[in-house]
Amino acid sequence: MTKTIAILGSGFSSLAASCYLAQQGNQVTIYEKNPTIGGRARQFKKDGFTFDMGPSWYWMPDVFERFFRDFNKKPSDYYELIKLNPAYRVYFGINDFISICDNLEDIKSAFEAIEKGSAVKLQKFIDQAKSNYDIAIKDLVYRPGVSPLELVTPQTALKLNQFFSSVSADIRKEFKNEKLIQILEFPVLFLGAKPTKTPSFYNFMNYADFGLGTWHPKTGMHDVVKAMEKLALELGVTIKTNSSVEKIIVENKSATGILINGEIIKADIIVSGADYQHTETLLEKEHRAYSEKYWESRVFAPSSLLFFVGFDKKIENISHHALFFDVDFNQHAADIYDNPKWPKEPLFYANFPSKTDTTAAPDGMESGFFLIPLAPGIEDTPALRFLYFEKIIARFEQLTQQSIKNNIIFKESFCKNDFVTDYNAYKGNAYGMANTLLQTAFLRPKLKSKKVRNLYFTGQLTVPGPGVPPALISGKLTAELIQKSLRS
Repeated sequence: MTKTIAILGSGFSSLAASCYLAQQGNQVTIYEKNPTIGGRARQFKKDGFTFDMGPSWYWMPDVFERFFRDFNKKPSDYYELIKLNPAYRVYFGINDFISICDNLEDIKSAFEAIEKGSAVKLQKFIDQAKSNYDIAIKDLVYRPGVSPLELVTPQTALKLNQFFSSVSADIRKEFKNEKLIQILEFPVLFLGAKPTKTPSFYNFMNYADFGLGTWHPKTGMHDVVKAMEKLALELGVTIKTNSSVEKIIVENKSATGILINGEIIKADIIVSGADYQHTETLLEKEHRAYSEKYWESRVFAPSSLLFFVGFDKKIENISHHALFFDVDFNQHAADIYDNPKWPKEPLFYANFPSKTDTTAAPDGMESGFFLIPLAPGIEDTPALRFLYFEKIIARFEQLTQQSIKNNIIFKESFCKNDFVTDYNAYKGNAYGMANTLLQTAFLRPKLKSKKVRNLYFTGQLTVPGPGVPPALISGKLTAELIQKSLRS
């Protein structure tokens, strides 16, 4: 029987859920508060420059392939992928950087040149990471987080000890060079927690990095949004922008509609891909499953200070993706998680999409995206944004041995306050809730409301967690739960 389904938000998880729910034969409408779709994966365009506003790393291509295969499609039906080589560079000082190539053999050689014997250790580490990847990404993450028994399989039983050690501890047992350690700790930052707090099992992120490589959709990550939008429309989904949901209507403990601009829109089922904590504020208190105290007690992934910069010349001595680890990694992590404050000397990430995509900037120019991870809930002022841009540009010039500041045509910033305003993000978080041991699988907020019938959630604050591939999976899991409930 066809159901009318309203979906809040148009990020990756909402788009994925809409496709699966429409495929099931339902009448699906997405309501997006902003003028354009994509959630954090929106685009920003100015003066001939184009920027992805959020996700810029295309990892785990197999997850994208699996999503499109569910609809008898392939990613290549919608967009072209380019494998980056180098995948990225990590800068540690002036003319001191390590390039991560597009294959494991070259990466092993780079490691061996820095620390004798590390190539063999790296192969062993990646073999274990691949084993975990095959268990986690091909199986466990496609479970809805309803029961702890979902995690109990013959394969996970053999790896139980990996849930009680950390990625950082495992890496430091085998590798001694601090540069190599930081490179190996880097991928789990995508999970939103410190490597010292991330269970060893999550080293599957290292296989995603070194084993599967870093890719780039030809004209940016928004290509994926446009692909999913096209698929959704082909399946009959309706998408409405500039539609901010003011309230979720509940009658007799069942969700029956949403309020937009004073108008009640009836729906049999409501799915929220918007921020989970915000969504519950759209309910009366007695219908909320999680208290403010609960959200305060959670470990949230960082917020970010982002800069979108147009340069009037080509930037030298840089790769498409670059990490600047020339300052104390552990101190910056402590400033995010342990004693939240603006870091005195921040690590930062730079992305120059025009190195790969000629449409990202006018001829002879460069588009630059800079990101500083920050504690969520931190103070955000124009003065602080200016100060930190000056800090990172000065270091960038020094580390890459070139002058670029006088070649800036424009710069636009986006920080904690904008995450709150544009995405209703709790404390302005950028990546959702961290995947720590006590915030994994069934210990995360539920896909199905515990208090309101016909109300479901999807996205980075629920199962399976932060990141673009998990968002696609989250949409599928929610759609499957809805389908199961309709059959029962």
